[in-house]
Amino acid sequence: MIAVIDYGLGNVQAFLDIYKRLNLPAYAAKSAEDLNGASRFILPGVGAFDWAMQSLDNSGMRRTLEHLVIKEGMPVLGVCVGMQMLANRSDEGNLGGLGWIPGEIKRFDEANFEQLPHLPHMGWNDVAVAQNNPLLENITEPQFYFLHSYYFEPRETTCAIGVTEYGGAFTSVVAKDNIYGTQFHPEKSHHWGVNLLKNFAEL
Repeated sequence: MIAVIDYGLGNVQAFLDIYKRLNLPAYAAKSAEDLNGASRFILPGVGAFDWAMQSLDNSGMRRTLEHLVIKEGMPVLGVCVGMQMLANRSDEGNLGGLGWIPGEIKRFDEANFEQLPHLPHMGWNDVAVAQNNPLLENITEPQFYFLHSYYFEPRETTCAIGVTEYGGAFTSVVAKDNIYGTQFHPEKSHHWGVNLLKNFAEL
């Protein structure tokens, strides 16, 4: 059973609609009690880093989620800002992140871009597989939908399993043990995104 964490940010219904089409059980979790019925979690996110972290704290779900992910080893997939929340900190804010995958969230250096507009990075882009991982299996010539101005810089290069070019290469998919993250939006990425979400359900 997949719980999509509904803490007021992210397109929760889009994930639920995809899993319904795949005939895989999923539901929106709005409280700590809701989390206990799940075997894996999706942490969506949009907007500013500090706002997302504060919203998760205010939801009352953070402590239970941390226990289930860190202590119980249940899989979690962070999406967009939800991926950035997995890091230790962000250039965008002052609050600490979850710190589940060591690293920092950096703002793109606009000096690296030759043409305007520079930011946000918005639209479709390729993802190259950097490390073999079940999350990206059987996804041919993947293209995904991006909308962001910051990117994940993991401390351990082995955590970068997908890479995208935008003013240089940046990490677009991370993984460490049972913890995964995508900077792009799989719920908006047609069959490539559907396949990725299916892979996550089958990990």
